[in-house]
Amino acid sequence: MPSLPVLQVLLRELTTRARISRIPEPKLVMDGPDQVAAFVHAGREAGVMAPVYLFHGAQICEVIRPGDQVVDLACGPATQLAMVARLNPETRFLGIDLSEEMLERAHAYIEEQGLDNVELRKSDISRLESLEDASADAVVSTMALHHLPDFETLDRTFAEIARILKPGGGLYLVDFGRLKREDSIRYFAYQYADRQPDEFTLDYLHSLKAAFSLEDFKRARSAHLEAHAAIYSTFLMPYMVAIKSAARRAADSELKRNLAAIRSQMPPYHQRDLKDLTTFFRLGGLKSTLLR
Repeated sequence: MPSLPVLQVLLRELTTRARISRIPEPKLVMDGPDQVAAFVHAGREAGVMAPVYLFHGAQICEVIRPGDQVVDLACGPATQLAMVARLNPETRFLGIDLSEEMLERAHAYIEEQGLDNVELRKSDISRLESLEDASADAVVSTMALHHLPDFETLDRTFAEIARILKPGGGLYLVDFGRLKREDSIRYFAYQYADRQPDEFTLDYLHSLKAAFSLEDFKRARSAHLEAHAAIYSTFLMPYMVAIKSAARRAADSELKRNLAAIRSQMPPYHQRDLKDLTTFFRLGGLKSTLLR
């Protein structure tokens, strides 16, 4: 059963007809030193985003295989990328981002983690000219698409993904979905305001306001990725939306143990958040076979 505060937000969302409009991010590329530092601090694996990274990391692991070339779009400071690369040492990863500041942080973190299976590159994810057609075994992107300025750019990004992805390739794209109510957005943004920098809370608020709607994701997927993946959202309330291909790897007991070890180190409130996220996505049709 999800936590009571989340259930209260869900009830408010279900009983509201009006919808707030999308407000694009104030700055499309996150490159201010203070903003990046706050994002990195709160977003590392022990920070407030830990349950989100673990859930999406497990989902990504289902759609990639040893030996794959995986492209991570808008990789940011490489927290999610490093986690998945560490869990999959025989898979090669290319992280792409448009922010110099983020890429500097990512380079430092990859080096700190001692990872030799990750390459980083500066590029616009809606214009992937440096990548050839059908050159990626899998494409992933986590919690970044809301930075795109408009639906046309989202649509162009999905077209590029379809172009570079091999037939039968793996796909996992996930981001916030736009909620109906301002107070719902503020609940999630300020949920852990006492445990994170003010800059991160404000960025979280802007991210939720900039989220594309479930209908936007459905349109872009139908136009470009329908043959590659299904679309899912958290149950009844599209707090998050995921586009995921079928699983591409056999059962992996070692991978399950490694993910369980990360989970066991989380504090109780992160365990609760992970349970909420897993439950709401499962009720929306997206299961997590690697997290138990």
